[in-house]
Amino acid sequence: MRRRVLVTSLNLITPLGVDLKASWQGLVEGRSGIGKISLFDCSGHETRIAGEVPADFDDYARAHCSRRLANQMGRAIKMGYVCAKEAISGSGIDFDAYDRTRCAVIVGAADTGHSSIHDSKYWIMKTMPHGVSAWVSQEYDLEGPNFTISAACASSAYAIAYGYDLISSNRADIVVAGGASSIVNPEHIGGFNELGALSVANDAPERASRPFSVDRNGFVIGEGAGVLVLESEESATTRGADVYAEVAGYGLSSEAYNIMAPRPGGVGMAKTMRMALADAGVARDEVDYINAHGSSTPLGDKYETTAIKDVFGDLAYRIPVSSDKSMIGHTAGACGVIEAAITVMSIRHGILTPTINYTPDPELDLDYVPNDARTRDVRVALSNSFAFGGCNAALVLRKYAKERSA
Repeated sequence: MRRRVLVTSLNLITPLGVDLKASWQGLVEGRSGIGKISLFDCSGHETRIAGEVPADFDDYARAHCSRRLANQMGRAIKMGYVCAKEAISGSGIDFDAYDRTRCAVIVGAADTGHSSIHDSKYWIMKTMPHGVSAWVSQEYDLEGPNFTISAACASSAYAIAYGYDLISSNRADIVVAGGASSIVNPEHIGGFNELGALSVANDAPERASRPFSVDRNGFVIGEGAGVLVLESEESATTRGADVYAEVAGYGLSSEAYNIMAPRPGGVGMAKTMRMALADAGVARDEVDYINAHGSSTPLGDKYETTAIKDVFGDLAYRIPVSSDKSMIGHTAGACGVIEAAITVMSIRHGILTPTINYTPDPELDLDYVPNDARTRDVRVALSNSFAFGGCNAALVLRKYAKERSA
């Protein structure tokens, strides 16, 4: 019998704020964190906008790590490390009370560095893909598995899924599952421009990310980090932990079709959502909300909508669907955990974050929670991540009830 897996703490660093409180407030208010790029001279690039983490992040980070340690970390690794420290602190966990070989750290990362930092003597440490998991494990002397998963935009959703597996199969008691990304740099902006993937709405940055809208024209890169502290029900109950939600199951699949595009009709996306519902033992009519991948690309949003209709049939029209990328941009390897954390907050507070900048598309006719947040009781939610390279993930998150009907 599988053990139940609970979320007992979380944290966010996003373009809307350097911690959970500020990020959540900005999301509920429907604010955009997209602006002109300041991290490098982008004047020669077609796209000159992104979702940068607020400038006070450096001050915030200094409170969590020494100057020497900060100098050994790249920007993404530093975000992930700081985010994890705050999440662990918020959990109230005393690792001295645990078998540390049963405490793990799993992080999703699509990219943790780029060539412009190769002039640093610490460049290997600044860019190592498993930097966040390594530093966090060392900080807390955690001797369980410490590794990074790379599955493009689904990386950190995969991290949550594998963390769930470790706990549900009784191989771990606590898993710190997270993701971090900072790819606002010449290489990634230029590279994605060459692929025609980015929005070029430079004159109105705050309106550039427009998931499911008729005028969507590409995604906007964002940066940030997210962490969920996952814990077995036995552990959480024994120590009287504050439980945010339960991870009920997941689905993972590959499109096996095209590096840049999903299968026509959203076939792979639909399959992934069905797998997640089956794994969680959740019926279609139990789902109250879908936190969409919703990247603001013409094909991606179209096929995700088609896939939702395929899975839910007529029920799709009564399930609210929204995309946080409209406010914080596409945070690459971190988006899975960031959006899962936001979904957990929706479950906890009964508030659905909106899809801002929304202008109806006649072909996409679901309820996208347009422009304003909405109050709604959420018992069961799906969080979708569909990535470059065909890496798909769907997580089922639900309100925790000590006694659960079979």
